[in-house]
Amino acid sequence: MKHSGTARRAGLRLILLMLAAVLAVGLLGLALGWIGALARFMGGAALALAGVLIMAWFLFALFTLYFFRDPDPNTPGGPGLVVSPGHGKVDVIEQLAASQFPGGPCHRISMFLSVIDVHVQNAPVGARIACVTRTPGRFISATRADSAPQNENVLVGLDSTETPGEKIGVRLIAGVLARRIVPFVTPGQEVSRGERISLIQFGSRCDLYLPLAYQIKVRPGDHVVGGQTVMASKP
Repeated sequence: MKHSGTARRAGLRLILLMLAAVLAVGLLGLALGWIGALARFMGGAALALAGVLIMAWFLFALFTLYFFRDPDPNTPGGPGLVVSPGHGKVDVIEQLAASQFPGGPCHRISMFLSVIDVHVQNAPVGARIACVTRTPGRFISATRADSAPQNENVLVGLDSTETPGEKIGVRLIAGVLARRIVPFVTPGQEVSRGERISLIQFGSRCDLYLPLAYQIKVRPGDHVVGGQTVMASKP
């Protein structure tokens, strides 16, 4: 599957950057330990600090590897199904009178992605990418349902290839910690249902916009799995 391992590589880059910082402190301690009594004292303190930092780095590395996990979804087949674009807890289901994409009235399903959820997003349907639009904004807590229209976000518009002429939107929303949204797709690219389309680093939110013809299959409080949980279907 496309982009398999991309999230893991992003996590490894963070781990290596933190390791470089820890090693720099340790080398500083060794360098100071070679000159003078005061310097040796300072070097010892730096080495002690390096020991603490190494332990902190080890814990950080374990958490980062866990955070950037990216399991292959068990994507269901069948016509008229829309799967979840994200892993998280559904906390808002509503109808909007207007929307940026698909445009006009639609269903909006919003889910909160905590720091312990998988943060790779998946295509809800087989589609051609119509747009990838980044909108600057704030970085308020993504636990707040009203953060969606205020926070920095990336809107991915999809022209369905499963139902020609149908438009579905996915909005990737930053949070307090999630300040980097990494789309894997570009306009004109075709994706299959369940394919990886993006990565949001740390806690965040993901919105799904659907035509009103769909019947919603989830409820607030449900925990959904990206690329796997059926969010809606055609009647």
